[in-house]
Amino acid sequence: MQRAVSMVARLGLRLQAFPSTLGRPLSCTQDVLRRTPLYDFHLAHGGKMVAFAGWSLPVQYRDSHVDSHLHTRQHCSLFDVSHMLQTKIFGCDRVRLMESLVVGDIAELRPNQGTLSLFTNEAGGILDDLIVTNTSEGHLYVVSNAGCWDKDLALMQDKVRELQNIGSDVGLEVVDNALLALQDLGASSGGSPPGNSSAGKPGGEAGRAGSPGQPAPGGRPLPVWERHR
Repeated sequence: MQRAVSMVARLGLRLQAFPSTLGRPLSCTQDVLRRTPLYDFHLAHGGKMVAFAGWSLPVQYRDSHVDSHLHTRQHCSLFDVSHMLQTKIFGCDRVRLMESLVVGDIAELRPNQGTLSLFTNEAGGILDDLIVTNTSEGHLYVVSNAGCWDKDLALMQDKVRELQNIGSDVGLEVVDNALLALQDLGASSGGSPPGNSSAGKPGGEAGRAGSPGQPAPGGRPLPVWERHR
């Protein structure tokens, strides 16, 4: 796992900025697909790129799906999940906002601890799943699905405006960090090949490799989800 974390840091040095004209994912039916900062890395390592939620993402590398799966289970693998919606919720009432939208006890999260949760509607129906992290930097870091980008963002923005209108201290920012997920946290050795980013949701801790054009923060992964065993 330690070697995999080091790989996160090295990949952070390769990041390139997102095109400023692309504010959100495009439809899969459109010809132009967004590229993550690791697009060139995927190509260089034999990634087979496919369209997913408006992005060009690797579905397979030179190894077979079976070999990749076994490597991940026996060691660990990195997944490029930069296509997912990433937001910061800040302000004194950030926990109040998030707990009004999701299930789970956000207030009890320790610094840099995250939890898997669900966006729900007024009737309690599930809208999407997400990961919420209580960062030590004084904001909540939220990661949700690219396929639900528009509705998830609208849901959070509407709630921010609602609370701001009654005087609450809360705000929202969409961020374009490159995002890597490390799977499996039970691994204790071995470097890891690139993971197939759209083959399924990786569990465990995810590391933000850095903002567009910036290196990883000292090679230290910032946890998004802390798995409890």
